[in-house]
Amino acid sequence: MGLLVMILGLVLFLGIHVLSSLRELRAGIVKAMGEGAYKGVYSLVSFAGLALIIWGFGHYRATGWIDVWTPPTAFKHITVALMLPAVILIVAAYIRGRIYTIVKHPMLAAVKLWAFAHLLANGDLGSIILFGSFLAWAVYDRISLKRRTDAGGPPIPVGGPTNDLIAIAVGVIAYLALAFAFHPVVIGVPVMGA
Repeated sequence: MGLLVMILGLVLFLGIHVLSSLRELRAGIVKAMGEGAYKGVYSLVSFAGLALIIWGFGHYRATGWIDVWTPPTAFKHITVALMLPAVILIVAAYIRGRIYTIVKHPMLAAVKLWAFAHLLANGDLGSIILFGSFLAWAVYDRISLKRRTDAGGPPIPVGGPTNDLIAIAVGVIAYLALAFAFHPVVIGVPVMGA
C-alpha cells in the first residue's frame, strides 16, 4: 500500500514539475487559468505529491520493505561524501555566485547528486523507485532547459566569490545539521557513526 501511495505522490509531484517544462502547454494553461490560479494549483499539487511521497515511503519502510540488492558498506561512505557538495549546490542556487555561473543549474545538479548518492546506499525497491525517479526527472529537466528558448523565470542577480564563500559555509552547516540531527531524527536512519 505504501509503495503505491509513494508512486502516486511521485506522479503528482514530478508530473507537475514536468508540466512546467512543457512551455507551450504551460502557457496555454496559464492563459486559461491566470498566473495566480496556475501558481496556486501548482503549489497545491506539488504539496499533495510531496505529502504522499513522504507518507507512502514511511509506510513502505515500516511495513513492506523489499530488498533488491545489498549495497557494499563503501557505498554508504561515498553517499555521505557526495551529500556535502549536493547541499552546497542547493544553497548556491539561492546565494548566487561563481558556483552558480559555472554549474548553471545548481539545484538540478544537487538533486542529481542527492538521488545518485542515495541510489548507491539503498538497495530496496522503494528507494530505487524514489531516488531513481528524482534522478530521471533531474536529467530530463536539465536537458529540457538546454532546449528552452525562454529563461524559465525572472533573472536573479549573481554575486561574486563572497556569495560562494557564504554558500559553502551555509552548505557545510546545513550538511552537518542534516547528518547529525535531521536524518536520524526525522528520517530514522543515522548517517554518521552508523
